[in-house]
Amino acid sequence: MSSSHPAVEVSGLVKDFGPVSSLDGKMIRVLDGVSLRADMGSVTALLGANGAGKTTTLECAQGLQKTSGGSVRLLGEDPWRAGAPLRSRVGIMLQEGGLPPAVRPLPLLHHVAGMYASPLNVEQLAARLGIDSFARTSVRRLSGGQKQRLALACALVGNPEVLFLDEPSAGLDPQSRNIVFELITELRDEGLAIILTTHLLDDAQRLADYVYIIDQGRTVRQGTVAELTAHTADAARELRFEAQIGLTLPADRLVHLDVSEPSPGKYCVNGALTPEDLAVIAAWWAENGILPASISLTSRSLEDVFLDVSGRSIR
Repeated sequence: MSSSHPAVEVSGLVKDFGPVSSLDGKMIRVLDGVSLRADMGSVTALLGANGAGKTTTLECAQGLQKTSGGSVRLLGEDPWRAGAPLRSRVGIMLQEGGLPPAVRPLPLLHHVAGMYASPLNVEQLAARLGIDSFARTSVRRLSGGQKQRLALACALVGNPEVLFLDEPSAGLDPQSRNIVFELITELRDEGLAIILTTHLLDDAQRLADYVYIIDQGRTVRQGTVAELTAHTADAARELRFEAQIGLTLPADRLVHLDVSEPSPGKYCVNGALTPEDLAVIAAWWAENGILPASISLTSRSLEDVFLDVSGRSIR
């Protein structure tokens, strides 16, 4: 990561909630040692299962929650004690946007822009995010994806240096998702620090310069996507191909691999695949006159890393 002064620095963050009831007076520890750093000109992704503490971490970093322990610095200051000068340099898109239901998008954006000394051009921002196409519709009548785009515009219109995005692509259609991704990339290239959470790991793999995975309130893994997904000698890969239904793959020649037909005509060979294994499979195709309709070989993904850390069962 960059050695420049960090935009956000969290060290040993602890956050307690409670007491749960007046009977036992016990507190619940939601965060128990989260640490992360986000630099200017980078996209930092915070990943974790439901309840891992992602949103609480962001809220502490934004100054919306008071910490119970540890250290948080936002642009070099304590965000909990931040005044207007610091807050004007930060844009926040919450998971639940909190948009006023009776207002229309453009008047809302002009209202928010009026709170800042050097806001972005509202009409240009609205056009970029496609908001002008539903500008005459009140917030309460907008779709989930339209509300997401409006919430993002509200976070951006103040021309921030640091941008927090909680699930920015939730509810977006593919076209809107691409527009938002392009904008995030441009903002990163312009020097903004962008900190985001997402449950869509493909999004994180596409966008993030650096990734933190938290589990049960602690930072458990960190690195660039390349570092987190780096292969070791025994790293698993997956070969998939489509052919006629009911083939018997040469499992006796691939004993160290998981060979299956998860759905009719779709075959999967999973494990520490080697070039020799691929040669065995290709020879078997040739021996049996098989020409697959499609072939794919995928390497370890960010989702694989995430599931290794957070488990594969629902919590």
